[in-house]
Amino acid sequence: MSDGTFLRYVALGDSQTEGVGDGDDTVGLRGWADRLAELLARDEPEVRYANLAVRGRLAGQVRAEQLAPALALRPDLATVVAGVNDLLRPGFDAEETAGHLEAMFAALAAQGARVATLTFPDVGRLIPAARPLGSRVRDLNDLIREAARRHGVTVAEAAQHPVVTDPRMWAVDRLHASSLGHERIAAAVAHALDLPGSDDSWSRPLPPLPPLTGLRAAGAEVRWVGTFLGPWLGRRLRGRSSGDGRRAKRPELSPVTAIPGRLSPVEEGRG
Repeated sequence: MSDGTFLRYVALGDSQTEGVGDGDDTVGLRGWADRLAELLARDEPEVRYANLAVRGRLAGQVRAEQLAPALALRPDLATVVAGVNDLLRPGFDAEETAGHLEAMFAALAAQGARVATLTFPDVGRLIPAARPLGSRVRDLNDLIREAARRHGVTVAEAAQHPVVTDPRMWAVDRLHASSLGHERIAAAVAHALDLPGSDDSWSRPLPPLPPLTGLRAAGAEVRWVGTFLGPWLGRRLRGRSSGDGRRAKRPELSPVTAIPGRLSPVEEGRG
């Protein structure tokens, strides 16, 4: 890094950082980390980017599987976002989860990287059945903030803004950000890092939508349970993960122009 310019960006995490909800496995996943890399490349075309994230990973798995490869890439910017898969588990331990995150913060910062992370929204505002998890989210966010302060980690405070629980920010499964959500997350991290051209517009509310009521609301919940919650619970009961057998999509540093779905400069100029 020279004069605040990042040249080697490495992203660690789970499905959100992998980009689930923004694109698909056929055309390729984009995601907020890819979008952040694109923002970096606007000012420094030579930036190179690796994404080690794999869906379904717990914070301890991210640490065990991704930290050493990340350190070997010697990033000058690293993002570490994990813990949601942990807090959805019955045996969730906020201090243990935060401990894994802090170990990654410490190792990357000690090597000289600028490290950034996120706080998490209250999933109970998206999924009524998950309202009892609200205290878990608050506890984990508090511990993330404390660990970040100890190691000079930049925190994008997504949890503090109502827009992050707007349904349009989330994919139909309500577990992953939509393309709009990934775009806003990238903008939030860019703003927290004080990148050129960034501002707080990511935190502004979307135009209001008429609320679902009565039978429409009940029907939406039934469809969600059958389509998404049921299969998710089934995997948990079988000890399976959506990330079983998967590998990181960008295990090596490479030019940002190689991101699937990214417009070329010519295409960007067509408006």
